[in-house]
Amino acid sequence: MGLTERKLRILQAIISDFINSAEPVGSRTLSRKFEMGISPATIRNEMSDLEEMGYLTHPHTSAGRVPSDKAYRLYVNSLMERYILPDEEKKIISEKMAANFSELDKTIAKAAALLSELTNLTSFALTPGLAENRLKYVNLLPVDENTVVLMLVTEAGKVSNTAVKLRVPYEPDRLEFLAKVMTLNYKGKSLSNILKLDIIKNFESDIEAMSRLAQNIMPNFLHTLEGMLNVELYMDGLTNIFAIPEYNNIDRAKMFLEMVNKKKELTDVLVNRENGIIITIGKENADELMRDCSLITATYCVDGECVGKLGVIGPTRMNYGEVTSIIEYMTDNISKTFRITEGNGDEQQESG
Repeated sequence: MGLTERKLRILQAIISDFINSAEPVGSRTLSRKFEMGISPATIRNEMSDLEEMGYLTHPHTSAGRVPSDKAYRLYVNSLMERYILPDEEKKIISEKMAANFSELDKTIAKAAALLSELTNLTSFALTPGLAENRLKYVNLLPVDENTVVLMLVTEAGKVSNTAVKLRVPYEPDRLEFLAKVMTLNYKGKSLSNILKLDIIKNFESDIEAMSRLAQNIMPNFLHTLEGMLNVELYMDGLTNIFAIPEYNNIDRAKMFLEMVNKKKELTDVLVNRENGIIITIGKENADELMRDCSLITATYCVDGECVGKLGVIGPTRMNYGEVTSIIEYMTDNISKTFRITEGNGDEQQESG
């Protein structure tokens, strides 16, 4: 038994209707909504064949059918029509994503929030691990007589601000000088290589007051660098699931929340996914808690290097075409925003 053109048309119609309605689809519904040119009885026979082939399932409480994971995979690979984002939606994304283009973390967090808003799904964004990213500059900003802010900026635009409590008094000009010395010593070095250096010993030859100030600040510098090596996961739209029919069942909702709250495990899953647009559907996901979900991820780049991921997680019944197009446009926008001009290392913002 093969997938004839008529079977494919019926399957595509069932998937489209089920995505929009969340209700099992029957032959009468198909005959009424779609111009099949065949009788409901013929449609029923074809649906029975599709069920036997594993593309449809038959809920016990309904006479209609619903698509299986196998059907969604065929739909995504072969039947899904490409969704073209309206110009107005592109404009909204471009404007909102451009607001914090100089700081990668803020942009990525905003991207997760915007993606959730546009798709009504739970979204996530993964920032890159920056072990091989290079330090651009260090700044030390006075707050009060006992506190300064240690600011580190990488060439990829990631910014980290750490409040440091000082045990010794400082003068603003010495603070500024120390920041310049640190920038001079470590600019252009990868974060992982800086951590291998004995940076406190490097300052022992400085004047005594500067040495004491450096010994107070440098451990914080090390701690901040270590933190910047970690991949960070931003999530948004967790409460969106309560508006999705699949999660009206309390047990399923609890299982979903349990899954997304295991951030380390979810982060590991996302880090290990391949680059590009990747869609895993239901039982294609290795994690048991994800077997009723679909996961869509896309990769964004900084200066042409793929470094992080943006995506959504939700029920297998999702509008794959629209969601994929939104994610793809957003990651392209991020990649353009953080494209660094060759030669001078400055970020260049381009319109989406």
